[in-house]
Amino acid sequence: LFTEPKVPVTKEELKLVKYHARQSIILSGPLEPLLKDPYIEDIHCIGTQNISLVHKIFQSVPTNVKFSSEEELDNYVRSMSERIGRPASMARPIVDGTLEDGSRINLIYADDVSVRGPSFSIRKFAEEPISVTQLIAWNTISAQEAAYIWLCLEDGMSMFLCGETASGKTTTMGATLSFIKHDSKIYTAEDTIEMQVPQKVWQRLATRDFGPEESKVDTFALLKAALRSRPNYIIVGEIRGKEGGVAFQAMQTGHPVLATFHAASTRKLIQRFTSDPINVPITFIDNLNVAFFQGGIYRGGKFLRRTLFIDEIVGYNEALGGIMTRTIFVWNAADDTHVFKGMNNSYILEEKIAVKRGYADKRRIYDDLALRTRILEEMVKRKIFKFAQVDHIIEEFQKKGVNGLPFPV
Repeated sequence: LFTEPKVPVTKEELKLVKYHARQSIILSGPLEPLLKDPYIEDIHCIGTQNISLVHKIFQSVPTNVKFSSEEELDNYVRSMSERIGRPASMARPIVDGTLEDGSRINLIYADDVSVRGPSFSIRKFAEEPISVTQLIAWNTISAQEAAYIWLCLEDGMSMFLCGETASGKTTTMGATLSFIKHDSKIYTAEDTIEMQVPQKVWQRLATRDFGPEESKVDTFALLKAALRSRPNYIIVGEIRGKEGGVAFQAMQTGHPVLATFHAASTRKLIQRFTSDPINVPITFIDNLNVAFFQGGIYRGGKFLRRTLFIDEIVGYNEALGGIMTRTIFVWNAADDTHVFKGMNNSYILEEKIAVKRGYADKRRIYDDLALRTRILEEMVKRKIFKFAQVDHIIEEFQKKGVNGLPFPV
């Protein structure tokens, strides 16, 4: 079949050829060692200069890894785009997708768009989701804040997790999904597949932004489909545009929504939702129950993520023509603690969740909050950080109460 003469190689040379073929065709070429490192969060390549990365401990770090020529980089970017099923071209120079390991990748192909040459960014994906107890141990969130979210998600409240890029919104949202009742039907709509949902009945959908116009599917279409699917919870990877209006329609029809959103305050959140392109009437905003804000801060020379504050959406005040909110948790920068300001003063706990639970004395809800706080603190004390373990303990508690716990509280 092959008429060309064979090329003689030594065993070592053959091993080297096989290694590079595997790296280039099956794996991720020169980036494979970086993608395998569990301490690396982000990988950035801009043209043929040295690749840089964001490390969990050392933060921004330059590397000695680089592409030898623009042609090599060009071929690599096209190869990666084809692997994720979204081929880059001069007509379609910007591509977003998900690598086989779940990592998010953004590619910019054309040099008239990316002036310094083809570029890409990779947001690493953790093989095992970060657990809520791990976030508590890192002080990203307090046990009491997590217990509050537990009550909210267990009782079908709608919540937006807000913050800037790389503030950890998606990680925190993923960690709190265990709080949703495990017999719930979950519907996720994402641009880039990231969510790992522990509930067994999970309808997982993703957008499709390539192909003929009539075959494209955006988040707006996915959320409209969700309204016909009767889910117990709708989870949106990120709200950016007109799909925000459908999210509020879902809340109005009794479907709780959990989503991430870019906003620095509740006021900014409301401004963005009530203006173009989302245009939700301000009188509808109180269908959202909780706005959770997380940010990145520098402390002692280290980059840390913290829950900055949690606001409750109380309702629309016709006399004032605006939305009333109540801050119930706030981060104290002076001593790096999370302060609960909502004791005997929480609208969501008393007027929403306690009512749903049928409590004659609405203050009983604070006992529920205290119990869940102790459960989470005990798990942290016992160093129970594996997501699957934490999820199992929460599920058993939801089924059997304190009798389902593997420890006393």
